[in-house]
Amino acid sequence: MTNKEPATTSTSRLIHADRQQAYAAFLDRDALLAWLPPAQMRAEIYSFDAHIGGGYSMSLFYPENEKNFRGKTSAKEDRVDVRFVELDPPYRIVESIRFVSDDPSFHGEMAMIANFDEVADGTNVTLRFTNLPPGLRPEDNDAGAQLSLKQLAKFLER
Repeated sequence: MTNKEPATTSTSRLIHADRQQAYAAFLDRDALLAWLPPAQMRAEIYSFDAHIGGGYSMSLFYPENEKNFRGKTSAKEDRVDVRFVELDPPYRIVESIRFVSDDPSFHGEMAMIANFDEVADGTNVTLRFTNLPPGLRPEDNDAGAQLSLKQLAKFLER
């Protein structure tokens, strides 16, 4: 039996906004509620403290009619506890993410590294996830990250 390395995903998107605005959208509770939930999901943030060592506790709720995905915390809920590990304004944010789940395949500490690179037309935002828990399919994580970046673009480019 071999030990499989934890999965990693990475996705980027050009956001037509300046780097400071893109960075700030990750550290503002109301902004996160507006852009982070992918597709038809809804978010609720229970606590929020935007400094190194602080973080937030949040749930993403699947629509009632969702048939393809099951939540990690309950049938329709993904709850996470997030800690800010590194804040380097306006270049980089590192978060430690833990799913609240009874299922051991979702246990462990996943990292999200957000990089904000200034380009001619705005900011290239890259989300890199490392140490994905074995229960989280990389393709699902990547699809969710892409949807969230699409929502971020919509939020900042309005």
